[in-house]
Amino acid sequence: MIDEFRAFISRGNVLDLAVAVIIGAAFGAIVTSATEDLLMPLIAAVTGSPDFSNLFIRLGPVPAGYAGAPDDYAALKAAGVPMLGYGAFLTRLLNFLIIAFALFLIIRQANRLMPKPAEAPPAEPADVALLREIRDLLKEQRA
Repeated sequence: MIDEFRAFISRGNVLDLAVAVIIGAAFGAIVTSATEDLLMPLIAAVTGSPDFSNLFIRLGPVPAGYAGAPDDYAALKAAGVPMLGYGAFLTRLLNFLIIAFALFLIIRQANRLMPKPAEAPPAEPADVALLREIRDLLKEQRA
């Protein structure tokens, strides 16, 4: 069983996948940092807030014993107030779009750097091949 496991691990696919996961995690940390530390402050300069998670619509009443701020999304959620938290969704959507765009740019550049495979000539249609055979047979009969 150990030999089978060793053979499984030594396959190129498993090692390639392991490297891809590790590099993907490192890349995710870099893009997350770029998003949170570079781009979101720029967005905050335009919109006034880098985090939209406090944007919500309250769908129900605040409990009588609630002592927190009426605009604190996390506290209201912990108190059980039904809310539509569209701000958290917007923040995550914006983060996703930034990460997807960064991946697009990297993959686009990598595709430009990689050599393009030589294109195989298109297969000859069957009717053309048949006509070519007939032509060759006619040539043989004349000779």
